[in-house]
Amino acid sequence: MRRLFLLSAALVAIAGGCSKKPAAPTQTPAGPKQMVVAVATVTNAAWDKTVSITGTLFAKDSAVIAGRVEGQVDRTLVDFGDRVKTGQDLAFIDTASYDALLQQAVGNTARAEATFKNAQQNFDRVQRLRKEGVASEADFDSTKAAFDQADADLKALKGTEAVARLNLQRSRVQAPFDGAIAQRSVSRGDFVKIGSPLYEMVNDAVLKFIFPVPERYASYVEKGLPISFSVDNYPGEVFTGRVYLISPAVNQASRAFGVGALVTNTDFRLKANTFGRGQLVVAKAVPTPVVPVESVVSFAGVTKVFVIENDVARSRQVKVGRIQNGTQEIVDGVREGETVVVSGQTRLSDGMKVVVRERTAPNESLAYSKAETRNAK
Repeated sequence: MRRLFLLSAALVAIAGGCSKKPAAPTQTPAGPKQMVVAVATVTNAAWDKTVSITGTLFAKDSAVIAGRVEGQVDRTLVDFGDRVKTGQDLAFIDTASYDALLQQAVGNTARAEATFKNAQQNFDRVQRLRKEGVASEADFDSTKAAFDQADADLKALKGTEAVARLNLQRSRVQAPFDGAIAQRSVSRGDFVKIGSPLYEMVNDAVLKFIFPVPERYASYVEKGLPISFSVDNYPGEVFTGRVYLISPAVNQASRAFGVGALVTNTDFRLKANTFGRGQLVVAKAVPTPVVPVESVVSFAGVTKVFVIENDVARSRQVKVGRIQNGTQEIVDGVREGETVVVSGQTRLSDGMKVVVRERTAPNESLAYSKAETRNAK
């Protein structure tokens, strides 16, 4: 019995020892998480204040050349694409007929001049005889009437001759200015009337770049401001011009006003009616807040930077503008002198403590290698 009792007591002691829980280990409070970053200072760069523009190139001068006399087209001398000079013949319209009418008018004028001279001599003779008391009043009145009639006839026929000469000149269709033929509408043998379109002509040595500007820039736009633009058929090439036309009214639908700039078309490389995109410079060397382009983070439609305040990263939403030489214009959101993160910001969150690894200026190269970026993290 005593052995059985001792065995039972031993089993109870073993069971009690096994049921004890181990003591929990002591936990050390975790300190705030920190990240090593590279930063740069927001600076003001002297950038031109510009407005993005989109517009169309038009010929400075264009004209539909119409017939100024009627008749059959004898010849056409140019076709579309040909370049012409002011006064150059483009076509002839029944020129022989108008030349014959001129010769007839010249003959009639010569006959009228002879009649006028004879009437003038008779009138002068009767005037002398009247002073001597030989010619009667009836003779004087008769010769005076004949003289007046001859003078009137001569003037009328001179007018007819002038019209005939003008029609002959107009039968030779001529270029009104230096330019190029954009379209030919008639051929030899066509019968045209006064006002019938013959050619469409453009002066493309100088083009007009017409574009809208938002009304908020109305106080900045003035004649002489420079523009620059590019076109699709010359990718990467920039063309320039200067403002010379400004609309006095704002379009109520678009809330913009029209502006025109003259563009010299060197070597006629640009074509009229071409679409272009560019910028209008409204102010020179304006202080502009800029940061390295690497400091700007865009995600889900939100553009932001991380600003360092007392060794803490603060997320700041910003409005960005142009990019030049590796720097990003900040239209709104940061001020000159503030510090922004340029490396490691993709793993940052608002309020996280940071340690500055390197400080650089916005205009310095920020082409960090992948190895450097991993080390910074």
